[in-house]
Amino acid sequence: MKRFLPQTLPVWVLLIVIAGLMISQVTTLYIVARDRAAANGVVDLYRLNDRAYSLVQLMHDAPPEERKAIASGLFNSTYALTVSDTPAVTSSIAGDDELAELEDILVGRLSKFGVTDARVRRDPATQEADVPDGQAVNKDVGQVERDLLVLAADFAQSEKLTASLRFSDGQWLNFTEPITPAGPILSVDSLPLYSLIAGLIVIMSIWSLRRLTAPYRMMETAVKRIGNDLKSPPIAESGSREIRAAAKAINAMQMRLRDYVEDREHLAAALAHDLRTPLTRMRLRLELLRKSSAREALAHDLADIESIASSVIDFAKFEVTEEKAERIDFWSLVESVADSFDDASFDEDVVPSRGLICIARPVALRRCVTNLIQNAVTYGKKAHLGVRRSGDTITLSIRDEGPGIPQAKLDAVFGSFVRLEESRNRTTGGLGLGLTIARNIARGAGGEVNLSNYPGGGLLTELKLPVAA
Repeated sequence: MKRFLPQTLPVWVLLIVIAGLMISQVTTLYIVARDRAAANGVVDLYRLNDRAYSLVQLMHDAPPEERKAIASGLFNSTYALTVSDTPAVTSSIAGDDELAELEDILVGRLSKFGVTDARVRRDPATQEADVPDGQAVNKDVGQVERDLLVLAADFAQSEKLTASLRFSDGQWLNFTEPITPAGPILSVDSLPLYSLIAGLIVIMSIWSLRRLTAPYRMMETAVKRIGNDLKSPPIAESGSREIRAAAKAINAMQMRLRDYVEDREHLAAALAHDLRTPLTRMRLRLELLRKSSAREALAHDLADIESIASSVIDFAKFEVTEEKAERIDFWSLVESVADSFDDASFDEDVVPSRGLICIARPVALRRCVTNLIQNAVTYGKKAHLGVRRSGDTITLSIRDEGPGIPQAKLDAVFGSFVRLEESRNRTTGGLGLGLTIARNIARGAGGEVNLSNYPGGGLLTELKLPVAA
């Protein structure tokens, strides 16, 4: 169920806005329909009351036969009118409290004209065969006439109020009054307007949400970029006050992080560099000693210390050195690096391609590829290379013939000074900085380095870089 739910805050807010809009629209239409029906009901009662007063005023002084003649002259199919000795409304009990109150009003108002009883009932709507339907109206008539014909058809087919009024001589006046038909709240003419307003509200909501969430998107992008490359250019401090404040805070954080990291990198490089002077003196003094097992052990230890110092300096220089990114022919770079390793070769199905262009720092990227190939040759005996392009990504795959790495330690080997080889030998044990430097360089170029165990045996290293636009 959760996978069908929105996963982002803007979508949640947009769904809430749309749901609120629909609920408010439906509620508004319901209130309007209810109020209009109530208003129409009062108007219908008023019309019946007014017509009853006019008819009674016209007929109360006329003799019975003349009343029938008058009723016959005023009769039509919509507004039926008859005078008879029996009432059309046979029940003396009103159908509801509203009609009962209307009957009392009619008797009280018309008693001065000799009316002694009034009865009113509601009749259901009927379909009249001779009434033209709104769709069958002649298209050649004018708009006003067309509207009148349609309205007449609606009145003829609507519910009716039937009233029976008794004169003092016992004669009954029976007439009908059509109830005002309730037109649809949403029609063909009004639906486009409602849709337009709803669409405008949704568009404005989307625009507002994008404006409101812009600082969050900017912060997410900036933090990811800083995580990949601490020396990435600062983000622009423009836009609304909140966006400018967020951008300023991120830029200040990036500057402090750069200063913090560079201070420690310079410190590590300086310490490692300063170690070379006493190490050189120690090596010179060691040469003055006679050959012995102790002398050989000390020489070996001094070589290890010098190697560590050189590696620390190289690691620090990678971040400290300012190098501009350039467009690089990736195939040519990999080919030139592979030529320097006797145990590195391209797979047979690899086709040379000169169109694989990426943007990176040339020296740093060469160092990255060199470290990865050297790592494969050192620990896996041979390195089998493959270069391919998939969409907007260039992938360098390096497969070795070594024992691989336990699955639980695939990510751990990227840490600084992490070595799975516990040997103290500099040739086989290494210092554990090669993969760290390679991944930092790849991420600085917008790429990534991934490790996995190859199904056929050995370790598979993949360097992925984005293709230059």
